[in-house]
Amino acid sequence: MVSLVRWGASGHKPPAVESPEIFNRRLRRLRRDRAAPDFGDYSFIRDAIVEGLLDRLDLVTRSFEHALDLGTADGGLARALRQRGMRVTASDAGAAFAGDGVQCDEDHLPFAAGEFDLIVSAGVLDTVNDLPGALIQCRRALKPDGLFLAGFAGAGSLPRLKRALLDADQAAGGAVPQRVHPLIDVRSAGDLLIRAGFALPVADGEPLDVGYANPLKLMADLRGMAATNLLAGQGAPALTRGRVAHLVQSFAAQADADGRVRERFELVFMTGWAPGPDQPQPARRGSGTTSLAEALRTASK
Repeated sequence: MVSLVRWGASGHKPPAVESPEIFNRRLRRLRRDRAAPDFGDYSFIRDAIVEGLLDRLDLVTRSFEHALDLGTADGGLARALRQRGMRVTASDAGAAFAGDGVQCDEDHLPFAAGEFDLIVSAGVLDTVNDLPGALIQCRRALKPDGLFLAGFAGAGSLPRLKRALLDADQAAGGAVPQRVHPLIDVRSAGDLLIRAGFALPVADGEPLDVGYANPLKLMADLRGMAATNLLAGQGAPALTRGRVAHLVQSFAAQADADGRVRERFELVFMTGWAPGPDQPQPARRGSGTTSLAEALRTASK
């Protein structure tokens, strides 16, 4: 974990302030290991993210030699990079997914400075405890002019399931638990890239709608992709028979004419370059009109 340190006027180093543990690291590893055997049956969200990352990578005119696949899961992204002629180091928080690669949390990277010229990450950064620290470590692990690409489900995802869960918990009475962890929006993603020191940062989003006849299938899919609640220090009440009945009823009330609910996943993508001596300087924040494609092509020259 990265410590936040500020030097005082006296020159003495004050005690380090550590980032809070938002997510249960042990539970996160266990859930990824549990999902590994059948992950291919539930990987459609990650597959969409991988496709988006590869589309963005294909806009870059330069070549890359050594890539880090951060959160490799079933290895689909790593295989695609190898097919493009790259050497790939795979890493994952879960031992089963990491396989012969490197098992590590994204905010505890064991890699040397400047080890990679490309880092890609699909579907994991939304559950990292110290995301600013993880991005700083990624930037450090990149060579000058190295490229960072990441995608994950962001703020605005699962609005209909969250509404149905809230209705069910309110109907049961008592305190309403937090069953879905807070998510990062596009603006915050861009701010995080800037904070981590990336050059030419770009954050953008793409919606993905998936139809469901009932919420239990949606929740089973989330379990299969290791995307269930990982918040530390809290245990939400079990979904009892009464809560499930209210959940199903509330979810069904949001259905379209065909009886299916269109659930939305808001995919957030992050693009940034490790600073290099020949990069153009970015314009004043808020004044830019450069598209993602132009930013990628410019930085890769």
